[in-house]
Amino acid sequence: MTIDLNASDIMGAALPRVDGPDKLTGRAKYSADNHLTGMLYGYGVYSTIAKGKITSLDTSAARQMPGVVDVFHHNHFTDKLYHVPANMAKGLKVDESRLPFEDDTIYYAGQLVAYVVANSFAKAREAALKVKVTYSEAQSVTSIKQARAAGVSPIEQKPSEKSRGDAEAAYTQSAYKHEAVYTTPFETHNPMEMHATAAQWEDGKLVVYEATQGVTFSRNTLARVFGLVPENVVVRTPFLGSGFGGKLFTWPHCIATAAISREVGKPVHFMVPRAQMFTTTGHRSATEQTFKISADAEGNLTSMTQHTLNSTSEIDIRVETAGRTAPIFYKCPNVDIANSVIQMNTGSPAAMRAPGAAPGIFALESAMDELAVAMNMDPLALRRKNFTDRNQVEDLPWSDTNILEAYDKGAAKFGWDKRNPEPGSMRDGKDILGWGVAACAWDAMKSSSKARVSFLANGKVRVSCAVQDIGTGTYNVMAQTVSAATGIPVEKVEVKIGDSDLVAGPLSGGSWATASLLPAVKQACENAISELKTYAVMDKSPFAGESEEDLTFKNGQLSSQSGTARAFSDILKAIKAGSAEGEGSTDGAMKEGYSSRVFGAHFVEIRWDPEIADLRVSRVVSAIDVGKIVNHKTAANQVEGAIVMGIGMAMFEHTEYDERTGRPINNNIAEYLMPVHGDMPDELEVIFLDKPDYNFSEVGAKGLGEIGITGLAAAIANAVYHATGKRVRELPITLEKLM
Repeated sequence: MTIDLNASDIMGAALPRVDGPDKLTGRAKYSADNHLTGMLYGYGVYSTIAKGKITSLDTSAARQMPGVVDVFHHNHFTDKLYHVPANMAKGLKVDESRLPFEDDTIYYAGQLVAYVVANSFAKAREAALKVKVTYSEAQSVTSIKQARAAGVSPIEQKPSEKSRGDAEAAYTQSAYKHEAVYTTPFETHNPMEMHATAAQWEDGKLVVYEATQGVTFSRNTLARVFGLVPENVVVRTPFLGSGFGGKLFTWPHCIATAAISREVGKPVHFMVPRAQMFTTTGHRSATEQTFKISADAEGNLTSMTQHTLNSTSEIDIRVETAGRTAPIFYKCPNVDIANSVIQMNTGSPAAMRAPGAAPGIFALESAMDELAVAMNMDPLALRRKNFTDRNQVEDLPWSDTNILEAYDKGAAKFGWDKRNPEPGSMRDGKDILGWGVAACAWDAMKSSSKARVSFLANGKVRVSCAVQDIGTGTYNVMAQTVSAATGIPVEKVEVKIGDSDLVAGPLSGGSWATASLLPAVKQACENAISELKTYAVMDKSPFAGESEEDLTFKNGQLSSQSGTARAFSDILKAIKAGSAEGEGSTDGAMKEGYSSRVFGAHFVEIRWDPEIADLRVSRVVSAIDVGKIVNHKTAANQVEGAIVMGIGMAMFEHTEYDERTGRPINNNIAEYLMPVHGDMPDELEVIFLDKPDYNFSEVGAKGLGEIGITGLAAAIANAVYHATGKRVRELPITLEKLM
């Protein structure tokens, strides 16, 4: 049988979070909540310099402290660990390629240099303060400007395959042109839950409770590090307090904790302090983007050039692909995309919500606005004029795109037609209003996934998969998909996830978990119903002697043409079966002949009071096209959260380093500024077009975790220009830049 999920009202229903009661009551166990029998506790000793060598490491005082079991440091067990070459297809990746304590070299301030193990957290922390480390220090660099001054040469990456035409020639010959440099700073993920690991070994098998966005990836990676078969590693993450990309892949503290647990023969617990989450668990790279854009007299784009330089570490080369959107979003015959990186003494950067696109679209959409101003053209009209219905890089039509409708609905709700284009001309009392617009976009991606559905004799249905819910609503979308497929109420659907022993699931990153999972869950439901029908015609079953083909499943019941109807639980009890099960899978392949993206537009109002230098975002309307919406409540939560993060990117967030010491100077959530409730817009509305994209998948749903943050910083910057007449190209937009 083939099920049409979208025929059910459950698909799209704004149901409350099924995991909400567990989180509200404290029943939900996060990684740091796992305290196993006989467990020991670890605490790190972190480098106080940003570049150099360890010359001595004195652990004698620490070892004499009460409760201390051991102190581990460089060259302790590296011969027993193996490097992991990145291979996404095989589910293998670490976020820092250097093994823990691999050598005595210091690459960045805050690097883990020793690990104290004791019988309590307090004793481990106290002993860590007694470890004495001396260094031979070298001059560090922690900014693009400082690296340039020190003579560090950028490393150019291979030419982008997204370039086309002759952008320079077209730019020179165009009627309108604009060139500027846009910069974005280091940003730190700062999820509510800190990174934590609890590891134990049982008869040569490793069990890890880990704050990870990918239990399957983490299992595969740890197996490779320790030379084990994947079946001998279990990673569990039933609940995650968000990650924003910083928990996608394995970090050294996790490997060290598992290795030390093996050494001491007991479970070990480790949590990364908040200060070290600014150094040892990734960040968004700083970028410097040179953007050139031109148009003819009618407003048709003729060229775009986006050359990006981004920071990376001395350990790993990571490219912040800021030029991923410009070549495909607007119709333009000549595009030049280039990337280079510059190494410095920070920890390795990592994916952070909408990697590449968040800083890249800030530059793109700011440049579009500046070009519109130069042309005396409405910035929304310029975007509409240069709409394209195909991916120009792949020369394929979009599987579905409703960006023009998103522009229209967002503009109508916002009241864009009332905008006076003159900067500083719109007022409300003492406030000067600024109205800005920017497009937003992200990849529509899928990956391979499996799912298992089990009809249980107790009348419930269980759906399971080795995926994880990072706060995005995965529990809900899985439960609602099963409910839509079977007609069984959501409250009778059990969702079991966050365990690598379950059938393999996708990463929770890249906005692909939902799109990957749903087809697999749907197929698993179909196969479970098929097995139930097989059971139903067995001896002693109510349908014995009837044909499977004559049975119909609806709302948890099987019925036959003879008029017999029975609940699935009655059938299972009759034949004394505990369950009827089905497994589904999807290979994640894209449909041939199409390219897929998600699209949208942000409309932003800011209020500027020049008398007291008060700047705030007062209103946001976002119109989003991400295919079928599975749960309107959790979907809106995702975009609203991304908008808040976008406000942070635009106006607050900046990890700052002391260029003398190489240390971060605002490595806490008091001084690393983020938006709080008082910074929220007075009005925030998310409009979903809610149009299934059946050229993308049979369910028509795409991911939406990333799209909301893209373009928001540009929309705010454009609104700031409209209010103040000052163009801020360096994030964050702070008051001194408006004076």
